[in-house]
Amino acid sequence: MCSSLNRQVGGADIVNTESGQPLIELSGVSKWFGEFQALKDVSLTVGSGEKFVVCGPSGSGKSTMIRCINRLERHESGSIIVDNVELNDKAENISIVRREVGMVFQQFNLFPHLTVLENLMLGPVRARKLSQRDAMERAERYLERVHIPEQADKYPAQLSGGQQQRVAIARSLCMEPRILLFDEPTSALDPEMISEVLDVMSELAETGMTMIVVTHEMGFARRVADMMVFMDRGEIVETAPPETFFENPRSERCQRFLKQILHH
Repeated sequence: MCSSLNRQVGGADIVNTESGQPLIELSGVSKWFGEFQALKDVSLTVGSGEKFVVCGPSGSGKSTMIRCINRLERHESGSIIVDNVELNDKAENISIVRREVGMVFQQFNLFPHLTVLENLMLGPVRARKLSQRDAMERAERYLERVHIPEQADKYPAQLSGGQQQRVAIARSLCMEPRILLFDEPTSALDPEMISEVLDVMSELAETGMTMIVVTHEMGFARRVADMMVFMDRGEIVETAPPETFFENPRSERCQRFLKQILHH
């Protein structure tokens, strides 16, 4: 039986359990925006190194769920535990979790007045207290990882959308997080740029990075996901491995969604 006790580390509540503890655990999470309930009693467990792909119709709560995992949104009820730290109102807990969780958005959110290299160095220097030299070495390493080392001295406006998104992925990697969250990372891209970003994400998945990806790119999902999550109206309707999810979805809502998206 798994005994659990709370201890304090640097002011943060650490939930300490035996090994095999999930890396991300949502239990009964609910979230409202005014009168609108965006998340309804959502529970999800992601183990270290697992790749979860979240899909569902627009407004189903997908983005809200992953934004709650790094506290870009505050959940009203239930619990979220990330790498043994409970996300609550304590600033200490929030900052510990954010150091471990990287996020890649639809829009690239790069600083337009900084070069690619400067964009990548900013976080490690400010948040991780790296020296300029170490931060530059790390930035160059991750630009290699996303296959655009030659773009280091350019400004974001000089890059294509696909290149900018790969810079955004490299910027998250420069913080060396344990978990990467992707919020529809290809939805703002022209069709011919989507595959270059998905290829980089597939390579990342092979390195053992824990990933939660909100996307409608079902080919990518089949290839990369350990688990598919279908959301609708703020609820997790179905969770299944890709082969089961695509070949034999249980719920009518999921069947309808897949029919629309796969025959689109």
